[in-house]
Amino acid sequence: MRALIRLAASFVLVMGIAAVGAFSASPAGAFATVEEIKTPKGFMLWYVREPSIPIISLQLNFQGGAALDPAGKEGLARFASGLFDEGAGDLDSQAFQRQTVNLAIGLSFRATLDSFSVDLQTLSENRDEAFRLAGLALGKPRFDADAVERVRAQFMHLIREGEQDPEKRSAEGWFRAAFADHPYAAPSDGTEASIAAITIDDLKSFARGRLARDNVVIGASGDVPADEIARLVDLALGDLPEKATVSSLPEASLPSAGLVRIEHLDVPQSVVSFGLTGVKRDDPDFYAAYLMNYVLGGGGFTSRLYSEVREKRGLAYSVYSYLQPMRAAGLYMGGVATQNGRVAESIALIRAEIARMAREGVSEEELAAAKRHLTGAFPLRFDTGDQIADMLVGMQVDHLGIDYFEKRNDYLNAVTVDDVARVAKRLLDPEKLVIVIAGNPVGLTATP
Repeated sequence: MRALIRLAASFVLVMGIAAVGAFSASPAGAFATVEEIKTPKGFMLWYVREPSIPIISLQLNFQGGAALDPAGKEGLARFASGLFDEGAGDLDSQAFQRQTVNLAIGLSFRATLDSFSVDLQTLSENRDEAFRLAGLALGKPRFDADAVERVRAQFMHLIREGEQDPEKRSAEGWFRAAFADHPYAAPSDGTEASIAAITIDDLKSFARGRLARDNVVIGASGDVPADEIARLVDLALGDLPEKATVSSLPEASLPSAGLVRIEHLDVPQSVVSFGLTGVKRDDPDFYAAYLMNYVLGGGGFTSRLYSEVREKRGLAYSVYSYLQPMRAAGLYMGGVATQNGRVAESIALIRAEIARMAREGVSEEELAAAKRHLTGAFPLRFDTGDQIADMLVGMQVDHLGIDYFEKRNDYLNAVTVDDVARVAKRLLDPEKLVIVIAGNPVGLTATP
């Protein structure tokens, strides 16, 4: 046990060192060199080498997430994500997890609406075993009955707990209201009935159909040379099936007219989710929309929404907005939480600020401040190797180019106040807001 504690502590210590500056010296300053590597077994990956810290981070992204769950089996992708480290190959659940803990290996799986991702972090000295275990989990998951039932019980508990969680109810209710019959509207965590209906064969079919060589995007960062990371990727992924069976999603659109829905919960504070049609990542107006959002609601203490809703009136602890580009839709989302009796006032202020942005755009001073922050803070997104690996995957998925690190700030600096004004008029119409409130708001009724 003491040896185990020492190993875990050493991993945490090294991770802490990385977080305070190891990677900031590369992408933050001179922008790290991104290598495109083809492995002997034919995988393509983007890699940033950082020799000063003995850690390797690997990020994998497989197209197709919870939105592709079969009808009646909603929650399949997320249910599966909780089982890939519950035994693989000749290792049952306890043996598999004991090995990852003993060697301080971080291995996690996550399903979003659009994708299924894998995150691996390991000390370089343990790299062969770490990548071997990741390969076993992906290529030979066991889905033993006892592990499946244990994780199923955990999901059932989370679903029941979520029924009383206003944030979850508001978010899920928003997607239901916004997308109606589109797959994005289905509950990504599933329901008690759908989780109960998922079989071991369903889980095996998910793994076979999703985790394939032609369906993976790979990003990595570490202290080993290019030929070594290529060998490790082949070790982990070389036995995956050649072809995935992933269907495409139909394009999604929001209602043409705004609406208000209420998820009634007996809580003292309501949680509000609001949204409009936004932009996808490849939209030419993305950077203008990004800067617009910073001024309106994405800039924390400096945003207009924060100033009007919290600072001037004390209506809420936080109010925010953000761009959410997805495969089948671009969204412009936001949220606020406030006392039931002040929900109507908060929503009215949000509507007014959205209308003002559409009408007036931003000032030169606001735009300059947004640029300073968003360009200056960019390097802080690369404190650790896993953040770099994640960004390398995102760059490939969104087709941003291997030189994105160098060009990204130039894209932002090229945006003018006229660009922001055009995008604000294009996107922001308070009458089209889709609003979902979880709680007992006073003075508000749902639209028919």
